[in-house]
Amino acid sequence: MAHIYVPHDLAPVEGYDESLWREAVDSRLAQLRPPLAEVQEQVTARFPTPSEAATLRISSALPVLAITRLAADTTGRVVEAALLVLPGDRTDALFTSHTTTEERGTEG
Repeated sequence: MAHIYVPHDLAPVEGYDESLWREAVDSRLAQLRPPLAEVQEQVTARFPTPSEAATLRISSALPVLAITRLAADTTGRVVEAALLVLPGDRTDALFTSHTTTEERGTEG
């Protein structure tokens, strides 16, 4: 289960196409916002809310992993927020961060 927030002025204005939406958002964010200054990711193991248990079709006694991700630009503005809730008994998470092309060129 995922809830993703992107400020309205940074979201693509084209029609919604699930297969292209993430690429369109990434492209739009790259055009309109300053570079990211901070990304916070928090992983919490907890029991699901009744709504989460129903959506995930799991028992309310089965733990879930709740992953919260906040990305802010250099001005402190949150430009992306996400909440992922995954069944705790069958979940793997991999977090990978990449520097931008400009930053790669200045690293020595």
